[in-house]
Amino acid sequence: MSHEEKIFQSASTAHPLTLAEVMREIAGYINEKPTHRYEIIIGSDSAGFEERPVAIVTAVTVRRVGNGGRYFYLRGEPKLFRQIRDRIYAEAMSSITLAQEIRSRLRELLGDDIFWQDQIHIDVGEKGLTRNFVDEVVGMIRGFNFMAVIKPGSFGASTVADRHT
Repeated sequence: MSHEEKIFQSASTAHPLTLAEVMREIAGYINEKPTHRYEIIIGSDSAGFEERPVAIVTAVTVRRVGNGGRYFYLRGEPKLFRQIRDRIYAEAMSSITLAQEIRSRLRELLGDDIFWQDQIHIDVGEKGLTRNFVDEVVGMIRGFNFMAVIKPGSFGASTVADRHT
């Protein structure tokens, strides 16, 4: 299923949105105050790691630096991950895939001069179960020309997406 067919949710809208509608919301938000600096942050998370299917939640946060922000999220179909590594890689790929689509669509809507360093926040850090995957996942994200942010700074995954897991 493409992201266009997926349904996004947002606290700032009363109804579900398609990706095209999310892009219009983001462009409208940026155009409200075009002289501000913005960050586009994509992060994914999933609940726990047990022997049951879990859904990956991917969140898109548009941060108006120093002045709040908005976010949108979508929930993927539940899948069974037998290894934590597989789940972490699936979260990273969900973020990368959506980030590529968003980058392309925002460029069409807002032009090339709007672009900042897009960030992908990943739910891994130097401590805990995920410490062995940091270098691999960060390298994968950088390979797609995105800035990788890990814990404790990865609020797009560990706070925003996590809120909806």
